[in-house]
Amino acid sequence: MGDLVAQAACYNCLKYVRSMNEPKNEEKYLGQFPVSFGAIAPFMADLDTTDGRGNVYYREDSSSDVLQLASDYIKGGFPEAAFDPSSVVIVTWKLVAPYQGSGEDLSLEEKRNTFQAVLASSDSSSYAIFLYPEDGLQFYSAYSKNDDGKVPAMVGFSQASTNYYFWENPGSYNVIANDEDSIRNLHKSSNAGRQGVWVFEIGSSSDTIVPAKVSSVLTSLEPTVEDFITSYQDVTGTPSTESFYRHREFPTAKAPPRQFPAQQFPPQGPQVIDVEEFDETGIVFRYHTDVQQTCANNRHQCSVHAICKDYPNGFCCSCIAGYKGNGRQCVAEGSPQRVNGKVKGRIFVGNNPVPVTFENTDLHSYVVMNHGRAYTAISTIPEALGYSLLPLASIGGVIGWMFAVEQQGYKNGFSITGGEFTRQTEVTFLGNNEKLIIKQKFSGIDEHGHLTISTEMEGRVPEVPSGASVHIEPYTELYHASSSVITSSSTREYTVTEPERDGVASTYTGAYQWRQTISFDECIHDDTLHAAPATQQLSVDSIFVLYNRDEQILRYAMSNSIGPISDGSADISRNPCYTGTHNCDTNAVCRAGTGNRFSCECSIGFRGDGNVCYDIDECSEQPGVCGSNAVCNNQPGTYRCECVDGYQFAADGRTCVALVTVLICTHGCDIPQRAQCVYTGGSAYICTCLPGFSGDGRACEDIDECQQGRCHPDAFCYNTPGSFSCQCKAGYRGDGFQCVLGGVVKTKCQHEKEVALGSGGTFFQREIRVGQFIPQCDEHGNYVPTQCHGSTGYCWCVDRDGNEIDGTRSGPGVRPPCLSTAAPPVGIGPSVRPDTIPLPPGTHLLFAQSGKIEHVPLEGNNMKKNGAKALLHIPDKVIIGVAYDCMDKMVYWTDISGPSISRASLHGGEPTTIIRTDLGSPEGIALDHLGRNIFWTDSQLDRIEVARLDGRQRRILFDTGLVNPRAIVVDPVRGNLYWTDWNREAPKIETSYMDGTNRRILVKDDLGLPNGLTFDPYSSMLCWVDAGTKRLECMNPNQLGRRKIVEGIQYPFGVTSYGKNLYYTDWRRDAVVAVDRMVSVENDNFQPHKRSRLYGITTAFAQCPGGHNYCTVNNGGCTHLCLATPEGRSCRCPDNTVGVDCIERN
Repeated sequence: MGDLVAQAACYNCLKYVRSMNEPKNEEKYLGQFPVSFGAIAPFMADLDTTDGRGNVYYREDSSSDVLQLASDYIKGGFPEAAFDPSSVVIVTWKLVAPYQGSGEDLSLEEKRNTFQAVLASSDSSSYAIFLYPEDGLQFYSAYSKNDDGKVPAMVGFSQASTNYYFWENPGSYNVIANDEDSIRNLHKSSNAGRQGVWVFEIGSSSDTIVPAKVSSVLTSLEPTVEDFITSYQDVTGTPSTESFYRHREFPTAKAPPRQFPAQQFPPQGPQVIDVEEFDETGIVFRYHTDVQQTCANNRHQCSVHAICKDYPNGFCCSCIAGYKGNGRQCVAEGSPQRVNGKVKGRIFVGNNPVPVTFENTDLHSYVVMNHGRAYTAISTIPEALGYSLLPLASIGGVIGWMFAVEQQGYKNGFSITGGEFTRQTEVTFLGNNEKLIIKQKFSGIDEHGHLTISTEMEGRVPEVPSGASVHIEPYTELYHASSSVITSSSTREYTVTEPERDGVASTYTGAYQWRQTISFDECIHDDTLHAAPATQQLSVDSIFVLYNRDEQILRYAMSNSIGPISDGSADISRNPCYTGTHNCDTNAVCRAGTGNRFSCECSIGFRGDGNVCYDIDECSEQPGVCGSNAVCNNQPGTYRCECVDGYQFAADGRTCVALVTVLICTHGCDIPQRAQCVYTGGSAYICTCLPGFSGDGRACEDIDECQQGRCHPDAFCYNTPGSFSCQCKAGYRGDGFQCVLGGVVKTKCQHEKEVALGSGGTFFQREIRVGQFIPQCDEHGNYVPTQCHGSTGYCWCVDRDGNEIDGTRSGPGVRPPCLSTAAPPVGIGPSVRPDTIPLPPGTHLLFAQSGKIEHVPLEGNNMKKNGAKALLHIPDKVIIGVAYDCMDKMVYWTDISGPSISRASLHGGEPTTIIRTDLGSPEGIALDHLGRNIFWTDSQLDRIEVARLDGRQRRILFDTGLVNPRAIVVDPVRGNLYWTDWNREAPKIETSYMDGTNRRILVKDDLGLPNGLTFDPYSSMLCWVDAGTKRLECMNPNQLGRRKIVEGIQYPFGVTSYGKNLYYTDWRRDAVVAVDRMVSVENDNFQPHKRSRLYGITTAFAQCPGGHNYCTVNNGGCTHLCLATPEGRSCRCPDNTVGVDCIERN
């Protein structure tokens, strides 16, 4: 057999790498989907490549024709995507055969399949393209090593599973085709407008697979198809695959449409690309060399106004005093800056089917640094588009961020990036959902001392009437930084005043969501360079936008400052240096003092008292500053040296040397990967080999460090060009330079399992006794949270130490809904910033999906599924319960991995943890928006608690009579509390007043696993979902009798209500299911692109339900907790409040 995941599941690709698990033995995953490792599978089956039965070719390609071909396919499926790939990986399975097992199936004997997978990436997103031959695949299933029968192939995507302390949570997955009929038709169908072509977005700001949705399929292709077909030549001279099989007359598939040229030779062993992945920001490739980089051979990478410093693993540049920047690029503090660039675009305006296109349009910007004010002008913008771009002041706003006034301890964009970065922005206009993509590349400072920028815009914007004016209020925006990536998102509003008609000018307000990702290179070796806080607030005011129809110029102006997250009340933010109200010269730095004090200091290159600054003529005051063979040109704040004719700068960037010297030096030394040229003055130079190489500089050879015994005797040594690596041998631990005998220590679960199986371990097991329990461990040795007895069929939940949790043991055939108390492992690389994405107006469903909260808008009683998006990403958490505060527009949730309880504003911003102590497994959460309290259940501590919305004033309501409390809801108007307990011996639904009095059992008969509970404030109905009885039921708590809404549901967890519908989450379907409770019929379901277990769900009402209780006004007159009851309220004191002046009363 050949390597079978060359077998059509590309498992070391792109965004699946971060949490990649190594594939298990083929026998353990063939015929299964999803798999435990990340996989991109154009045709996943057991394939045979032995004895010449086909080949697998792969390569990375960045040639222009291949990049253009990939771009064409992707834009065919995503017409509005502004995507320009920088690299593609092409994998070709050519004439591969199906595995036939021990017997022979004559129907498969002569069948061969050919297909391709193409992975294309840019700085901000990635796509996968599957290509199938125009005459179809020859077989659609294969025999498996696990089964005598044939198993259908699978086409889809699978993300690696995450391993908890007690259980393994399958990763999300997407199935494209999983039966013979659908696979047979792959070449006839498409989601990208061309037969046999399938396109998917696999890496962007979201964590989902997004398929193309272009349904119309071209029946024929362009006549240039053959231009893209390349023969499969073997460079070793052996016959091609076609000629190898030609004498046997096997049927061969025709080439895929506009096929990518296949690799010209089979791979010569594993090839590894180091890939770092960002959940929110796309994919960044970093290629690491093994040559030690030092200041000695990289000083030219630093600015002339910077110092270079060596570190153990590399070097870093940092600007000298009086200059700002990242060390690679530095500018004088306080000096005005100029930005020049070009803009091109293709933009649809309103409903116009014809886009406005423009190219090579000039952009000029002038920045007064000590005011943080940026003026930007874009010329020759047609009138048909100019007015409609007025709301998008942030096109130039990124320049304002770069040179925003910095408050103490905070850094603007130029200090972080040096003006070298790429920016990808997605603008979504609320209302008609128009979308505009803006891509900008900043290339640092050019030879004239100006920053350079290129801008591309593509998409659709709402039409702003010609002659209208636009007003934008001041706003703030949070910028979140992780390694080499900065993200921000916000919602902006703008007011349009239309031209007067009959003396009346009408106005209207528009809004858009703004999401941007900024990618840049940072020096990772110097920790002091990362001193700025991870989250900074950009404050923008004095915003001015104008379009001049006569000159066709679009103008933006705004003032910017960057500092801490605040509401503007902090004293530091009112200092004249930060508000721009100082009187310093435009060529001066404003230095903030205490309070409102400040001082002015002329920038480097200027002289004066700070209020008035004059340029210093360095050329006159320092004759000979440029040295021989050069002339000096004075410029504002600086000077410029230029070599005379016949000379050019040497490698040091300062000395002018004869052109012939440079040419000799350049051509005399070995290649730059092995040697460097060092100029020694006059016409002299020397060539020296780089570290790790030996020779005279003109010819350098790699030093084999492995021959020098650099590694430990019990380690393997691997030589690489210019370097080497060490790895301890099997049975030893260490870094390769030091190795000690001994393997990995077994976990408690692994040890217990080994004891149960016998001293021989898993390889030489003794006979297992009948009725013996064998603990189940995950891949990391942790207890799986649901343990089952192999003989009796009983299952139960365990904690992280493997101890059974009381009340969870279930009979044969029933698996209890056990939850892990461990967070999933966080992948290597920058994490997604945990910010809420502001919700548009209206009512929404909010539901938890492990490490994030998603939302689905509601239109009437219908789910608006195309508007569903992630609201909040917290990848290292396990979110279970979700509650919503309709007054402050805040979402609250429980996290059992911390454990903790947190909240975040739906207007945008970072979450805040309000409770993190004395918690076991907080699951259900409910919110009293009238009394301003939260209630939650804790299934590990077996209690129900209450606290204020900020987490203070905690009080235990119940800590007896509870075994597995889970869901909890409130009826704030009537002062009632309801909760479920899925105790396997006696499940029940209980109720009490919100102060904990009048506790009683509401339902105890005919219950199984009551997981979810909801109270509808409009109908006063209490409804629940039961994973044991497989039912959704409702009742009026004040009346006898229950009503079965639907039966036979699969594995429900959470439930909520809105209008005539009930919505529940289902573990088996990985979906939100809508049920019309009036007619007891399922009427809709929503399955997120990312397939994984869904937990709690709640309704985010656009307006709070009507009504009040006795705690609504003035906290009911209570000093601390005010807890409503049907006839009044109770004032209660928090627990453990020794010495607190608290008064309890009813």
